[in-house]
Amino acid sequence: MLQVQNVTFKRGDRAIFEALDLTIHKGHKVGIVGRNGAGKSTLFELLRERLLPEEGDVLVPRDWRVAALEQDVTPSPRAALDYVIDGDTDLRRVERRIERAEHDDDHDALARAYLAFEDHDGYTATARAGEILGGLGFERRDFDKPHQDFSGGWRIRLNLAQTLMTPSELLLLDEPTNHLDLETTLWLENWVRRYEGTLLMIAHDRDFLDRTAQSIVHLVEAKADNYRGNYSAFERQRAEALHRQEAVHRQQQLEVARISAFVDRFRAKASKAKQVQSRLKALDRMQLVAAVHAESPYQFSFKNPEKISNPTISFDEVELGYAGHPVLADVTLRIHPGDRVGVLGLNGAGKTTLLRALAHDLEPLTGDLRYGMHSGVGYFAQHQLESLQLDETPLAQVIKAEPLTEQQARDYLGGWGFTGDDVAREASTFSGGEKARLVLALIALTKPAVLILDEPTNHLDIEMRQALATALQSYEGALLVVSHDRHLLRQCVDRFWLVAHGRVDDRYEGDLDTYSADAMAETRATDERRGLTKPAPKRARTNVTRLKKEQAVVDKKLDRFTKRLKGIESELVQLATEATSDRYTDLVKEQRSVSANVEELETQWLDLQERIDEAV
Repeated sequence: MLQVQNVTFKRGDRAIFEALDLTIHKGHKVGIVGRNGAGKSTLFELLRERLLPEEGDVLVPRDWRVAALEQDVTPSPRAALDYVIDGDTDLRRVERRIERAEHDDDHDALARAYLAFEDHDGYTATARAGEILGGLGFERRDFDKPHQDFSGGWRIRLNLAQTLMTPSELLLLDEPTNHLDLETTLWLENWVRRYEGTLLMIAHDRDFLDRTAQSIVHLVEAKADNYRGNYSAFERQRAEALHRQEAVHRQQQLEVARISAFVDRFRAKASKAKQVQSRLKALDRMQLVAAVHAESPYQFSFKNPEKISNPTISFDEVELGYAGHPVLADVTLRIHPGDRVGVLGLNGAGKTTLLRALAHDLEPLTGDLRYGMHSGVGYFAQHQLESLQLDETPLAQVIKAEPLTEQQARDYLGGWGFTGDDVAREASTFSGGEKARLVLALIALTKPAVLILDEPTNHLDIEMRQALATALQSYEGALLVVSHDRHLLRQCVDRFWLVAHGRVDDRYEGDLDTYSADAMAETRATDERRGLTKPAPKRARTNVTRLKKEQAVVDKKLDRFTKRLKGIESELVQLATEATSDRYTDLVKEQRSVSANVEELETQWLDLQERIDEAV
C-alpha cells in the first residue's frame, strides 16, 4: 500500500502540509479534492519524488510502476500513434534490443528479445494505442499526424492517451477530463473503472468522481481527511459535520433562498412551469450540498435582462458552415425567454458551429436568422480566454465595462474570487481558471437576454462550478449550454437539443442518462466494427441485468434512508435551543443509526457497481 507518514512541506512560510498522514490501499481508486492551493498537485509531486518533504516519509512500494498525466509537455514531431505507444517505455527498450540484435546478426539475442516483446504484449500495442486514441475522440486519419501539429487541447488528450498506455501499478491523473467532451469523458470513466492498479485522481467533475472514486481524500488546513464512498457520499458526510455549525447553516439558507425566491415568484405562471420544476429539482439537491460549499470564496450572480424579446432568436431553414462548406442544414428553431437548453452531440457534429451562429459570431450560408430588438447575447467560449485585454487588470476591465467606483468594482470581483492584489494583476499573468472566471464576470455585467456557454467549466474548480450552477438557477434569460459537466447540465437545463448527422433536433425527447447510454452503446458498436473489442457473451449480459436489479433495490433503500436523515437533521436544527430535551436525545440516537444504514447501503451500491463494471 501507499503511505504518507507525518509529512510536513512548506512553501516559504506557508505550510502546505503539516503532519500529514494518508494511507491508500492497493487497487483503490481515490479522488483528491480541496481548494486551489490546498496541495493537490504538491501531493502528486511528492509521490513522484519530484519534491521531498521537510519532515516525514512518502512510501510507495518499490515494485510499483508510476504513470502520471502531464499537463505541459514540449510539442513533439512524433506521429500521434507512435507518441502514445512511447508511453510504454519498457516495450520501446525491447524494440531497440530487437533492432540491435538484427543489426549485429545475433540470433540468440534476437530470440530473447522477441520473447520479451511478446511478454510486453508488443504484438497488440498498436491496437491498444488505437483503441485509446479512438476512445479519446481521434479519427484514424489523425494517427499519423505529428503531436506538434495538434492544438493545445488535443495535445493534452494525446498526453492522456500516452499516460493510459503506460503500464503502471500507481496511476496519477491530474484533471484528466479537462478538454474532453461528454462522450470522451464517458469513455474515460469506463477505462478508469477497468483499471486494476491504484488510482489517484484530481478532478473537478463531480459526476466523474461519483462514477469512479471509491473514496475521497479532502485536503484542508494542511491535513488530509479520508471519506469512504464517492464524491456525493463525501458531500453528505461533510455536510453533516458542517450542519452542526450555526453560521454555516445560516449561509446555506441564504443560498437556498435565492432559488426559492424564483420558485415563489413564478410558481403560478403556466409559462414558467418548466423552469420552476427544474429549479425545484435542483433545490432539493442544493439543500444537501449548500453546506459543503458555504465556505466557498465565490458569491456572484448573472444580472437579469431589463427587457427581452419573444422570441429572442429565430432560425428558419438556415444552413451553417465555413467557406461554403455546410456543417448543419435546415436549421429551424426558436429561442424564447426562460428557455434552458443543453446542446448534445458528438465531437465535430456542429455544436460549436450552432452556438457561434446564435452568438453573432458566424453568418449563415443560407436561410433566415433573426434577432429580436431586445436579444443581447452573452457568449462564453474557450477562445475568448485569450481575447481578454491581457495587458489590463480585472479592475480596469470591469470599470471600463460598467460605471462603478473602484470599491464597487473590487466588491464585484471579490464575488468571483478575485481579492487583494489579484484585481491589480495583468490578465496575462492569470491561469486558465482565473481567465475563465474573469470572462464570465465581464459577461455577467452585460445583462444578456440570451446566455450561451460553450464548455464553461474547463479549468474551473468544484466550488466555482457549484457557484456557477447556483447563479444560473437565478438567471431569468434564455440559457444554452454545451458542457461535459453532467452535474451542471442537470442543475441548469430542462430540455436538450441533439446535434447529429448535419441536423439539429430541438425536440429531442431523451434525457442526459438516455443520451449517455446511447453514446456509450455507439462507442462500443464502433469499437466492435473496428475489431477493438468483442461483444459481451449472453451469460455476462444476463449477470449484468441481475446486478443492476439488485442495485436498484439498494438505491431505493438508500433514497429512503437519506430522506429520513435530512428530516432528522432539519428537526435537530429547529430543536437546537432544546439540546437537553428527550426528543433531541432520541433524534441524535436515530441520526447515528440512520447514518450507519446510509453508509452501509452506499458501500453495497459501490460494490455492486464494481461488479457491474467488471462484467461489462
